[in-house]
Amino acid sequence: MALCLCQVTLSVQGQVFDVPHQQDTPTRTLFVGVQNPKALVLLFPGGGGMPVIFDNGTIKSRHTFVRSLDLWAQYGIGAVLVDSPYDLGDLRRGNLRGRKEHLSRVNEVVNFYKVKLNLPIWIFGHSMGSSTATYYANELDPSGKQVAGIIVAGTINSASLSNDVTIPVLGIHHQHDDCAGTPVVASSRIIEDRPKNYISKLEIIEGGISEGDVCASFAYHGFNQTEPEFIKRAAQFILNQK
Repeated sequence: MALCLCQVTLSVQGQVFDVPHQQDTPTRTLFVGVQNPKALVLLFPGGGGMPVIFDNGTIKSRHTFVRSLDLWAQYGIGAVLVDSPYDLGDLRRGNLRGRKEHLSRVNEVVNFYKVKLNLPIWIFGHSMGSSTATYYANELDPSGKQVAGIIVAGTINSASLSNDVTIPVLGIHHQHDDCAGTPVVASSRIIEDRPKNYISKLEIIEGGISEGDVCASFAYHGFNQTEPEFIKRAAQFILNQK
């Protein structure tokens, strides 16, 4: 169900869609479309996975993905910010992203936008969201029947990919990420451990500034003030997969 067409920032319009989930609370999404789109990226933020998208399309969180929502359009890529109706936990409180209920919601969002737009769909997870991307690829779509590929950024230490996952995978990490649970090696290991004949790439981001908690979105971990380069590298990888 579409709820509204609304201003997310001064430069981007978004539309709220609630994706049905059985008889339970739907999964809220914010869709930012472009003319003549080439692909669609589904954005799963870190932390508890709850950016909190309001009915009018405004967003409580200032997560990396929120700050950069308007940057995808220049590459001809549509973007969908995915909310969660419940807290998905974290490395200290327990990670709930491997639960069947969560992955079912992810699959419902994938299918909703496949039917709606008929575009190649990518799952992009940051920090704790990297486990959403890897769990989904491992358990529901190792051969790429549902999604065209996945991107993980600021990857958590416990994330891993099975060798059965044949889809293209991009890892992005900030060189100076100081968060203990998301060392650079977490992203490099994902890429380097894949079979050599698979499409895989690691991108290391430099620059920007780090403010506050080293594990929060305005630290290097959240690619603070490197968002244009962060999105550029992700978009180029997506567009290079034909």
